[in-house]
Amino acid sequence: MPTHRRQFLQTASLASSALLTGTWGQVVAAHAVTAAAADLPTPPTMRSGDMQFRTLGRTGEQVSIVGVGGSHIGKQNDEQESIRIIRTAIDRGVNFMDNSWDYNEGKSEERMGRALRDGYRNKVFLMTKIDGRTQESAAKQIDESLMRLQTDRVDLMHFHEVIRMEDADRIFGENGAVQAILAAQKAGKVRYVGFTGHKDPAVHLRTIEVAKKHGFRFDSLLMPLNVMDAHFRSFQHEVLPVALREGIGVTSMKSLGGGFILKSGAVKPLECLHYAMNLPTSTVIAGIDSMDILEQALDAAKTFQPMSRSQVANLLERTRTAALDGRYELFKTSNHFDATAKHPEWLG
Repeated sequence: MPTHRRQFLQTASLASSALLTGTWGQVVAAHAVTAAAADLPTPPTMRSGDMQFRTLGRTGEQVSIVGVGGSHIGKQNDEQESIRIIRTAIDRGVNFMDNSWDYNEGKSEERMGRALRDGYRNKVFLMTKIDGRTQESAAKQIDESLMRLQTDRVDLMHFHEVIRMEDADRIFGENGAVQAILAAQKAGKVRYVGFTGHKDPAVHLRTIEVAKKHGFRFDSLLMPLNVMDAHFRSFQHEVLPVALREGIGVTSMKSLGGGFILKSGAVKPLECLHYAMNLPTSTVIAGIDSMDILEQALDAAKTFQPMSRSQVANLLERTRTAALDGRYELFKTSNHFDATAKHPEWLG
């Protein structure tokens, strides 16, 4: 095991309440911060109608327990269908909107921008991502995203696809992308800053470590959390305790593994969504490409209740064998989901 990974895991397992910050601190302090799924506390949740809300780390922002994933917005043949999905989600209580500069060649941001007209922008917590690793490329992508989204600021900007050990060095190096983000914050274009990745928890841990060495604290991070991740290269076991200790807001993705987890036959969609919601994550970003899938996500948010130890254990036992070699988490074991590997020019 790499030294940086071992050090972080040792630190996380020894974390005490004195080290915890943010809204979840008191809850986490009542439990040992361990890697065991059953021991990770479900965060405080506020219900409003059929939607539930949680606090995004130390930001204090209230976000819906489910969010609309931008990668699936823009794939509909009819733009009006994309807009209908987004506005229906907002009307039903969803306030977390996810997107990225590179989704569907910009179409996802463009459609979301149109959907957020007529007062809808003020109802949501808007997040998008940039791929640029240099100051120049990042600054260009930030402005292009704002233009497509038809807004003068985003609530959260993530460095996208931090999937290589050297990505953090480029972001925080000389003339790195962090300079563009800091300038955008100063100009009021960006409120909070985070990063996303899906390849290996060691990359997440190193990115947090490199940022701290440069005096930078992330407000949020995005990572895959699902019923199979618990068994293989686990972000849940290795990264989640560290994020809680640092007060970093956690958003999660790949609760269904891009649909591949369902092919195992071990679990159903609602079980996958509820498992992710049961973890200390603020919002579970769902890939929504139709009204039927939106209803599935909304139903999960409406019916979610904290799971018992036996319920968690049952799901993990049912998925253990299928999960051990990562065949249903292709985002970890292949380049199927690696857009920047296919387009390295986006990195700058």
